[in-house]
Amino acid sequence: MNRTVSDDRISAPVAKKADCFDLHHGVRRNDPYAWMRAHNWQDVMRDASVLAEDIRAHLEAENAYTKQVLGDTEGLQASLFQEMKARIKEDDSSVPTPDGPYAYFVRYVKDGQHPGYCRQTVDSADGDKDEAVLLDGNAMAEGLAYFKLGGVSHSPDHECVVYGTDKSGAEFYTLEIRHVARGENLGDVIEDTTGGSVWSADSRTLFYTRVDENHRPSKVFRHRVGSDSSEDVLIYEESDPGFFVGIGKTLSGSYIIISSHDHQTSEVRLIDSDNPEGPLQLIAPREVGHEYDIEHQDDRFVILTNCDDAEDFKIMSAPVSDPARQNWRDLIAHKTGRLILSLSAYRNHLVRLEREDGLPRIVVTDAKSGDEHAISFDEEAYQLGLSEGYEYDTTTLRFSYSSMTTPSQVYDYDVVTRQRTLRKTQEVPSGHEPSDYVTRRVYAPAADGETVPVTLLYRNDTPLDGTAPLLLYGYGSYGISIPASFSTTCLSLVDRGFVYAVAHVRGGKDKGYRWYRLGRREHKANTFRDFIAAANYLTAEKFTSKGNIVAQGGSAGGLLMGAVANMAPDLFRGILAEVPFVDVLTTMLDDTLPLTPPEWPEWGNPIEDRKAYETIAAYSPYDNVSAQAYPHILAIAGLADPRVTYWEPAKWVARLREVKTDDNLLLLKTNMEAGHAGASGRFDRLKEVALNYAFALKITGKTEA
Repeated sequence: MNRTVSDDRISAPVAKKADCFDLHHGVRRNDPYAWMRAHNWQDVMRDASVLAEDIRAHLEAENAYTKQVLGDTEGLQASLFQEMKARIKEDDSSVPTPDGPYAYFVRYVKDGQHPGYCRQTVDSADGDKDEAVLLDGNAMAEGLAYFKLGGVSHSPDHECVVYGTDKSGAEFYTLEIRHVARGENLGDVIEDTTGGSVWSADSRTLFYTRVDENHRPSKVFRHRVGSDSSEDVLIYEESDPGFFVGIGKTLSGSYIIISSHDHQTSEVRLIDSDNPEGPLQLIAPREVGHEYDIEHQDDRFVILTNCDDAEDFKIMSAPVSDPARQNWRDLIAHKTGRLILSLSAYRNHLVRLEREDGLPRIVVTDAKSGDEHAISFDEEAYQLGLSEGYEYDTTTLRFSYSSMTTPSQVYDYDVVTRQRTLRKTQEVPSGHEPSDYVTRRVYAPAADGETVPVTLLYRNDTPLDGTAPLLLYGYGSYGISIPASFSTTCLSLVDRGFVYAVAHVRGGKDKGYRWYRLGRREHKANTFRDFIAAANYLTAEKFTSKGNIVAQGGSAGGLLMGAVANMAPDLFRGILAEVPFVDVLTTMLDDTLPLTPPEWPEWGNPIEDRKAYETIAAYSPYDNVSAQAYPHILAIAGLADPRVTYWEPAKWVARLREVKTDDNLLLLKTNMEAGHAGASGRFDRLKEVALNYAFALKITGKTEA
């Protein structure tokens, strides 16, 4: 292992130990760092000042140590920040999205950290557009250490805008309503929501989801504009702590959607948008393993579902008059290996986003004839995004396209003429020449015969002789697939000689739902083995060399980082673990934490299932730290993080520091004023990326570049 960047002159914090035993399935376990979990963690999420002094002192000591050790990179961090900022067009705006007489868009201004939400009138005969700023994120964030604006939604009559604000990073959003013409807020204030809300057709009724004392979205309320939130009506409450509740609206605007779901089962109820005080209509009762989403089109519902063993999903229809399960009929059949990701229903056509052979594509189906066509793309690896828009009766589809070398492009596509109109290309003010870079898709063989897709980006003058350092990113959970999209930040590594790679490991849906199924619960170890297989392949093919790889992952991808650090430490020069889910067993045994019951379908329930306990215990990074040499490690935490609590990375680092046998860097940085997503401002976030990259460059000896 590389030991050249350690600094023996600086003493690392040593965490105190206090025995804390638990007993499950006859196994007695001691967790000497359990004291880092604040007994009042729910209160800490809302107000950091109530954190116990011994915990605060330890986290601040770790922060000071990290700052000292990386002090020699402060100039590099500043350079990285400035060049990443220079790639962002500061005074930028999104392509306006039409909705009747107006088109809505987001605008950023020079030096502004937060978005403004704006609208303009649609093109008139004289071409004049009357623009208005509905919400000024920068003004709203003034004086706040953390500010997040989300869930912005205009009323159907365009008179009001509802929005949510989070001022701690703990994802407790407060809803407020602004009257557009008057430019002032109404008196409505609704606390402790998820941030999103949905308008009924009358523009006077809102539906929203409130989180409970364990930070779980479990209740849906109806709010009458102009009333006090204490008068709001509870219309649905989820009794199963393993299910979260979400709300939405069909593109037709005809129905409010209430969805209860975990990671393998869903249940949908509808409310007639024209009758917001009307009854809820259950579409299909929950059945374990059955997932479905619903859209509305004319006299039918269109349903994306995995029923009848359609593992990669199919599309069915049911009459609005009687949408019971027995009336569902196949519309687009299941095809193994072609995963349907999403479905949009316009008046005269259906649009689906699907993935096959690891690559996404858009397919348009005529609602009457059933004729369909795909929108094609040429690059070896790329990312597609669909923007559903606001309008139901339209033949214009909007999508975005990018690749690792191609900046994002926004197109309007006429589904009848099949003509594409380029509406916007992402500008890189400091300059970007795609031909200077190479993007590739390669396949790494896994030990069990599977092949793991890996997306690569590097400069065309980078030597592929094994000498280049390589950053290998991975996630591999919840069926989330990491896109092969354009990133202005990773160019700072690539331009310094790095190869940048993404391993599309099992646990994501890159190769269909089966790819996800084979990377969760009892198969979770496949995620880690796939990542190691990708690293070995990239070494064998001379993209890099053993011990010259920096691995990066966040959240559940941080679990991946902790696991591979235990399993194959010699492969990696360093580990970047952002808000890492490394204390898996303890968290899954604690049913008071926000995500634990809903996560049991993903990981298993170790409280009730001995086999699940043994499986998780066998890979949980915190529980498998051993007396061996580890790579350089930088762990990032957020004090207000309700998803991966701050004490997980803090405990992990403490245990590593206690037993590891090397003198490589082991650093913990806790953001004391943010949560899971880190800093909220677009430029402040770049400073966090610059810290990560400076660490990677330091340990690979590239600080002079």
